[in-house]
Formats: sequence, C-alpha cells, structure tokens
Amino acid sequence: MERAVPLALPLGQAEVFQALQRLHMTIFSQSVSPCGKFLAAGNNYGQIAIFSLSAALSSEAKEESKKPVVTFQAHDGPVYSMVSTDRHLLSAGDGEVKAWLWVEVLKKGCKELWHRQPPYRTSLEVPEINALLLVPKENSLILAGGDCQLHTMDLETGTFTRALRGHTDYIHCLALRERSPEVLSGGEDGAVRLWDLRTAKEVQTIEVYKHEECSRPHNGRWIGCLATDSDWMVCGGGPALTLWHLRSSTPTTIFPMRAPQKHVTFYQDLVLTAAGNSCRVDVFTNLGYRAFSLSF
Repeated sequence: MERAVPLALPLGQAEVFQALQRLHMTIFSQSVSPCGKFLAAGNNYGQIAIFSLSAALSSEAKEESKKPVVTFQAHDGPVYSMVSTDRHLLSAGDGEVKAWLWVEVLKKGCKELWHRQPPYRTSLEVPEINALLLVPKENSLILAGGDCQLHTMDLETGTFTRALRGHTDYIHCLALRERSPEVLSGGEDGAVRLWDLRTAKEVQTIEVYKHEECSRPHNGRWIGCLATDSDWMVCGGGPALTLWHLRSSTPTTIFPMRAPQKHVTFYQDLVLTAAGNSCRVDVFTNLGYRAFSLSF
C-alpha cells in the first residue's frame, strides 16, 4: 500500500507521522467505481484511498476489510472533488483535474493518465476546483470552484469549450437536471443559479437567504450542497436545508437541522456513505443505523 510518508523517517517516527495525519485528516470527496464494488475517498493531504465495498459489506468481513486496498498520492494539495466515468476516476484539486484508469488503480498501478487546467484569467491564479459534474449526453465534464465560473470540458478531446459566468463568489456545488440539459450551481454568494446548456445562459436565480423561512443570518448566506430531481431541488448551507419547487421558485419544506450541510442527495440506494472531518467514512445500510466505518 502506497503512503505519503517522508522516506527519511525511521520506522517509529513514520508511524507517529501517519497517526498525526489521520488525527488531522478531512475527507473532502468520494466516488464509487463503475462496477459498484469499490469506493474512492480523497483527503486534505492529496491522497486517494480505494476501499472494497463488497469485502467490507460481506458477512465474513474482518477489520482488515475496512482498510484501503490501495492508497496513492494524487495531488499536491487537497482532493476537493471526484467523479467516475465508465472507465476513469477523475479527481480535482487546486487548479487542475486528473484522470486515472480504474482498472489500473485496482491493480495498484496508480499512474496519472492525463491532467487538465481550465483557462484561468491569469497564470498566477490557481483556484480550488470544488465540484465536478458529468454530463453524459454531451460527453462532457463541468468544473467549478474558486474562480466563480463553470468550465465545460469535452471529455473526447480534453478541450475547454465554454465558461458560464454569473456567480459573484466561489462555487461550492453542482447538480444536473437529467431530463433537460440544465445545470444548477450553488456558491458563497448565496445564490442557486440554473443554466441552460443549449444556450450557455443563466435562466433562473434563487437567492435562498432572502427567503425569511430559510434564512439563518448567523450561519451566513452560502450554499454548500444541492441536489435536483426533475422539478424539485433541495439545498442547504448557511440557510436551512430546504426543498424547493423549481418552476415556481417556492420553498415547500424546511428541514429542522441546526448545523450547516455540505452534502445532500435524493436517496434511493440501500447503502449511504458519509465523511468529513476525520479519517473515517461512515457506512449506513439504512438511514437510522451506522453499520461500520472505513478508515484511511
């Protein structure tokens, strides 16, 4: 198993170093393999760990089954976002996105396939890429983050084809309306913006914090998470986690959760994973019970 440990450290010091890393670890991103049997998790040290979900969920699972089958250094800084295609694991950090072949990663051949950097305004600008979103019908990838723009990359050619501008502060999250070529984005400016990919135009803006029932001024206006299902959207962050009817721009349900949210999804699968400010990924086999934790 590959670890980001200084080679000059004696064995005892290396173990202390790894323990301190785990103590101060944050897991920023996750992605499931195309076969559904493996989970990739990216942390603040630039490492990606691959866990075997099938082994960890087995009735014969042991403690070793909850450890990574491989860990490798993917970026110099944090791995803020990941997503999987039918062949590739894509990871994003400070100013760049990288591609890895899943079949090679699982063979512990963690060699970068390619990397791309969006066309930023200056060569000195290296903003974080907080969100990656696949658009299967276009065979494209949308990247968004610290430069307040949505960049579209053609996955066939690796070229960047457009940039969508409208946010006035950095972007935290993206979601795709699968029944129409539209993308939602949420960011630090407190707005959820709806973009028509056919025209590359912003077609709707919801400033969530301006709605009294959603507003939580003590937490700020930022939107940290969102998900969509046809005419419905759920989003949260500084404002309360809220279900919205998109056509009417109306909040319909306010969820009674005190803490700001960073991840949300319309849940249909049987296994849910959650991660954050620790070296662990919690695995839930139903919504009320944490079955076990995977650990770096």
